[in-house]
Amino acid sequence: MSSNSKYIFVTGGVTSSLGKGIIAASLGKLLQARGFSVTIQKFDPYINIDPGTLNPYEHGECYVTDDGAETDLDLGHYERFLNVPTSQANNVTTGRIYNNVITKERKGEYLGKTVQVIPHITDEIKRNILLLGESGQYDFIITEIGGSVGDIESLPFVEAVRQVRWDMGANNVVVIHLTLIPYLKAAKELKTKPTQHSVKELLQAGIQPDILVCRTEWPLPLELRKKLALFCNVHLNSVIEAMDADTIYDVPLLMKKEKLDERVLSKLKVTSKQEPDLVQWKEFLGKLKNPVEEVNIGLVGKYVSLPDAYKSIAEAFIHAGAQNDCKVTLQWISSEDINKETVASMLGRLDAVLVAPGFGERGLEGKIEAIRYVRENKIPFLGICLGMQCAVVEFARHVLHLPEASTTELNPKTKHPVIDMMEEQKKITTKGGTMRLGAYACKLKKGSRAHAIYGDSTIQERHRHRYEFNNKYLEQMEEKGLKATGINPDSGLVEIVELKDHPWFVGVQYHPELKSTVLNPHPLFVKFVEAALASKKSKPQA
Repeated sequence: MSSNSKYIFVTGGVTSSLGKGIIAASLGKLLQARGFSVTIQKFDPYINIDPGTLNPYEHGECYVTDDGAETDLDLGHYERFLNVPTSQANNVTTGRIYNNVITKERKGEYLGKTVQVIPHITDEIKRNILLLGESGQYDFIITEIGGSVGDIESLPFVEAVRQVRWDMGANNVVVIHLTLIPYLKAAKELKTKPTQHSVKELLQAGIQPDILVCRTEWPLPLELRKKLALFCNVHLNSVIEAMDADTIYDVPLLMKKEKLDERVLSKLKVTSKQEPDLVQWKEFLGKLKNPVEEVNIGLVGKYVSLPDAYKSIAEAFIHAGAQNDCKVTLQWISSEDINKETVASMLGRLDAVLVAPGFGERGLEGKIEAIRYVRENKIPFLGICLGMQCAVVEFARHVLHLPEASTTELNPKTKHPVIDMMEEQKKITTKGGTMRLGAYACKLKKGSRAHAIYGDSTIQERHRHRYEFNNKYLEQMEEKGLKATGINPDSGLVEIVELKDHPWFVGVQYHPELKSTVLNPHPLFVKFVEAALASKKSKPQA
């Protein structure tokens, strides 16, 4: 059946942030667990060409794929749930669609025709929707449409979905509408009216949803389901309850209980040879919910007021914690609040500290001070991207005695640029999609901590940065004990640094959190949590 992919669309109504990505990922997981091949794509209605230029406060983290696409954070959920890498083709924005159409128009490809939203923009959206199906490797392609139905921005996407359904026929396309059933406290009632209006919006656009998934804080009684089925013109058994869950990883099991995957297969006239095999998933959930130990790990960053800015790091700790039968409690610490006076009170009681990635000079000195404290006090440390660069600056200042050492991101005129912009980056003036992006190889030194962690001599990890370790200082650093244990084999750039006389001190230039999944927790995070446990046990008990 692979050459004839079936298409599932997930739209949202009433309000944003209902969890379309989690529903899409959970359905994908259930279909995958039945033995089908599945991929998920996200269509975002904003005009940025990709999320790479968006402030994390606006949009959460920017997720990076192996092929160097800067994408929406929902692609992280898709990968964590399905354990299958995504690519450039899995995230498309309005900006990319219009950019493609305008480029074609400038080249004269429309032969002088008037270029319009219909058919030209909708045709380009359809081309992108169907792109993944052309490979013939997927049984199901799930497409999440960002935003809420009724938004001006998403109208061309909704129209494209209508056309795809018309082109391909009802047996090849299913539309799932995720909506909200609010609970009015004063009236002690769940209300269906917002959902009815949301479905009317879809009907006005020419789409009758096949399945309603209803987010709710309270169980949906049968009478209410019947009302929704009647007024929204769907089968009673296609009204699916999506109760608030303790963890996003519960959602596939909740959707299985509600038979979401069965309804989809029935609508698409597909027979499944097996029931979903969720043994490993349940094992993970069992460990997640019944930890034997607990550790406190500080996450030092500058976007901590919006945890979604570090979504993949938080999820990687959940995976690594479960692997260690341990609950990881993250303490979100703003690097702007850290200085010589506050650092001991803020970090002293923690079992380990991670210094997070980021851009710009704000909060940088706080990160450097945090690293000095954990280095001197032998607290396990993991630095990611800018966190690794700060570790190099801190070491240069306080161990190599180069007080003016810095990164040129913070001080372009520093006498000792131990972290500097890559030569090819200096010529670049545009911001979007121009960093060192995607998967690069890294060769690990035998006998190093990194080599022991990975159990391999060559690894592939994902990058997103402009600045690099300055190799002019490598010899000095190594002499004093900061070892470069991971090197890019093509460029000679330093990817991993480790401190010799320290229980656990590792800085990595790449983003390991982007490759951690439920079924494959990232080894760096697993070993870091292990080090936090050892650190906790070595402390005198209060």
